[in-house]
Amino acid sequence: MTSDVRKLPTGFGRLWTAQTISSLGDGVTHAALPLLALTLTRNPMALAIVTAAGTLPWLLFGVLGGALVDRWDRQRTMWVTDTTRAVLLGIPAAAAVLDVLNIPLLAAAAFLLGLGGLFFDTAATAYLPDLLRRDPALLERANSRLRGAQTAMSGFAGPPVGSVLLAFGRAFPLLADAVSFMLSALLVRTLPAMPRPVPEVRESLLRQARAGASYVFRDRVLLGLALRPAVGNVAFLAVETVLALFAHDRLGIDTYGFGLLLTAEATGGLLGAGLASHLGRRLGTGTALTCTAVVEGLAILGLAAAPNPYVAGLALAVCGAGMGATMVLGPSLRQAIVPAHLMGRVASTSRMLAMCVAPIGAFLGGWLATTYDIRTPLYAAGVLLLVMTAVTASMTSNRRVEAALRAAFPAGGPGHPAYKDPAQENAPDLL
Repeated sequence: MTSDVRKLPTGFGRLWTAQTISSLGDGVTHAALPLLALTLTRNPMALAIVTAAGTLPWLLFGVLGGALVDRWDRQRTMWVTDTTRAVLLGIPAAAAVLDVLNIPLLAAAAFLLGLGGLFFDTAATAYLPDLLRRDPALLERANSRLRGAQTAMSGFAGPPVGSVLLAFGRAFPLLADAVSFMLSALLVRTLPAMPRPVPEVRESLLRQARAGASYVFRDRVLLGLALRPAVGNVAFLAVETVLALFAHDRLGIDTYGFGLLLTAEATGGLLGAGLASHLGRRLGTGTALTCTAVVEGLAILGLAAAPNPYVAGLALAVCGAGMGATMVLGPSLRQAIVPAHLMGRVASTSRMLAMCVAPIGAFLGGWLATTYDIRTPLYAAGVLLLVMTAVTASMTSNRRVEAALRAAFPAGGPGHPAYKDPAQENAPDLL
């Protein structure tokens, strides 16, 4: 099986190490930032401002940021961004040491860190297919490892480390994240340089951004890949909004048990990321994406009906596995079929769409729980996921995926369907 023996290039190991270190720092800050804010104020609105500030860059500059990344050298964008974020974190760290840290400064730091994340994540997404020559099998393996490391570091290791560091002083978690960004920048700086995409006819940044967004909405496969996380975010935010209350009131779970419940979901995510490539080879990418979406919907319905914490934990683990596999298969396919000169804009458009609709899920979950019952948002989320699956299944079917790969690689090669594992030729197609 040719696609299984090809090795990931040496440069990928450095990229993986850089993103693993950075994810650990992100996990530290993710846990420490709200706790830092909590030491400054008990005002829920002030706390919400700090949390929301980190997501605003995607809402305000998502597509424009992608257009800029498509103009810039991707490797340089990554290491300059991480260096800048490391320096930036020194400001609130110094303020904490001098005891002048305040909510506006924390919110500004969260916003600028989020803006840096926009540029780094978009550039990394665009750089990876160039490094791996858009080979779908290698992209799946690479994204599986990146996703697994990100989950392990930001979901398992980072938060407890952040809490421990905060006990030593308010500046320590910020300094730890700054060190992680600097180490990441040094590693990314050593990555092989990739040729820039062939430049388009010189257009304004706004027109280029609009062209990237239009490319997503005109292509049925890309639109299907973008709709899945967008609708998924609505469903999962509806669940997340009421999950703590549901766990406490209906399942009798205390604070410690709730942490274990979230760990079960992260554990499932690691398993799903590891199995993603195998599912793609056995079922075909299109069918695998449909199956993982069905698994997520059924798992949320199982969570809604859970009679005890053990069933709830199992349901969240199964849901996490479906999400983990989806978040490897979907981006890998996108990276394989999108032209290099559009990759930044396509990736940022898809991410921005998912970010924009996420608040709808939070509002929906709160409204349904208040108007009906605490389990109602969970049932609604499960049904929404299954409806989304039915709508997008034909958009990302095996036939459409293979057609997209043929269009991207008309002369054959690693990305062409004929180049895949022979077992995939007979992979089932749900539509």
